[in-house]
This record gives sequence, structure tokens and C-alpha cells, in this order.
Amino acid sequence: MKEIAIDVNGLTKSFDGRTVVRDLSLEVPKGEIYGFLGPNGSGKTTTLRMLCGLLTPDSGEGTCLGYDIRIEADAIKRNVGYMTQRFSLYADLSIRENLEFVARVYGMPDPKGAASRAIARLGLTGRQDQLAGELSGGWKQRLALGACILPEPRLLLLDEPTAGVDPKARREFWDEIHGLAAEGITVLVSTHYMDEAERCHELAYIAFGELLAQGTAKEVVAQSGLSTWIVSGGDLHRLGAALQVRDGIDMVAPFGAELHVSGRDEAALDAAIKAAKNADGAHRWTRGAPSLEDVFILLMDEAKDNFA
Repeated sequence: MKEIAIDVNGLTKSFDGRTVVRDLSLEVPKGEIYGFLGPNGSGKTTTLRMLCGLLTPDSGEGTCLGYDIRIEADAIKRNVGYMTQRFSLYADLSIRENLEFVARVYGMPDPKGAASRAIARLGLTGRQDQLAGELSGGWKQRLALGACILPEPRLLLLDEPTAGVDPKARREFWDEIHGLAAEGITVLVSTHYMDEAERCHELAYIAFGELLAQGTAKEVVAQSGLSTWIVSGGDLHRLGAALQVRDGIDMVAPFGAELHVSGRDEAALDAAIKAAKNADGAHRWTRGAPSLEDVFILLMDEAKDNFA
């Protein structure tokens, strides 16, 4: 049996009469990377803040790291590293000065030594005297991660940590995240990137306050029941518009020089594709496998916007 780091049931949170998170339940094993996906305003950040004790749910219950999320928020905070979307360290301090300051805030016995170890671990050696405000996006995120792990938390909450970061820096960041998970740290991370989602051990898709899917990437795709055809050729925009209105087709999405045409009823989808092929001889039609992005686009299209 896996040790459970987070176990919450029925979490609901509203602001000004608008429900932002509705009846959300999660179970996250220790040492796993759990991904939150969903459109802006879907409740991802609110969920993270409830889990780490920064917000109290209106209803629901559960534990985080064995502590009750309602009455033991202070104990949870002492064991969590929370990385916000916005860079929150001091721009006019150097990397070393920022890390030493964080170490002192947490009351660590050797702030200089702790900062030096973090600098070495995250590949910041040689940059330790550079001002944080002068760093590129990727280096800022690496510094922010260093500050999060400085007090040796048992849980990391990362809110869209690689937004605006180049692909190489993103990959290096995720390599470090997997290293931390291998050491037993549980990681909850929100992201908009499908390649990052596929690097998570498990996923939860939240749209407008409601949990619509969860499981491994393969399980989420399988649970969707989607079947997909891939179409290539010229004038795909016109073809896509024509396919979108056919019965049996739930989603048409462009992917580079191809269209992904998907439906939940395989027989109805195949009938629609057969009719389209008979009426069109200019395109190549091949059966494909639905991607994680296909599933999430469909879920987002079907979700009800609670801000509408």
C-alpha cells in the first residue's frame, strides 16, 4: 500500500457568491508528481491554496501530510514549499543573498551553508552573486525552486512554474522535479503544457471548478472513450469547418499540417468520416490514437463556464 500524502473529499470554495471549486476530491500518494490541468479560472490555484492551509474550504474535509486541512494549517505550512506564478524573491538581492534570507526566515541553523548547498544542487554555481532581477525566466524559476526546497519540505506546490520559460530550461526544471520526487517529496504542479502533463505520475483535469478527469495520462485518454482520425492535405481550414457540423464528430482540432477529428461514438464517427471521404478525394485519412491534448480540448469545450 502506498503512503498517502494528500487525501481530501468534497472541497468547495466560493468567492462573492461564485463557486470556484465544487465538491473536489483527491488522493495523492507520497513521492508522486500530480499534475493539475485546466483553463484559466478553473480553480487550480484555489485548490492548491486550500491544500496548503492558505485558504479554508467552505465545505469538505481531508488531510495533507497527515494534518487536518481545517484545524492544522500552521503545521501544513511548515512542511510545504509553495512556488507561486509570479516571481516573489527580491530582485535587488543576489542569488546567494536571497537564499540566505529565506534560510534565516525559516530559522535554519546554518543559512550560508544551506544557501551554498542549494546553489550547487540547482546548477547556480558561478551565478551566486548575480542579482535576481537580472536573471532570465529559466534561471529565475530555478532560483525560486531553490528557495522552495531550502527548508526541506515534504510537499511542493508549484503553480504554473514554467510559464514563459524556454523548452531547454523547462526540461531541466522537470528533471530536477523528478529527482525531488525520487527522494520522497510529493509534488503538485499546475501546467498548461501537454508535454509536462505527460511527465506527471497522475493528472487531474479541472474546468471551471469541477474535477472532470483524473488518473495517469494513459488512463485519462482511455476513460475519454475518444476515437480519432487524422487528416492531411490542402485547405484544412475549410475541411475542418465542414466536418465540425457533421453528426458523430465531437471535435476537430488543427495540429500543424493535420487535422485531428474525434468522437466518443466510434461507429457514428466512422460513418461521418466515410461520408466525408466519399465526398472528398483531395485528402489523406488515417485512423490515429487520441492524444492527451485531444481529450483536454474536448473536456474544455464541454465544460460549463462558471464565470459566464
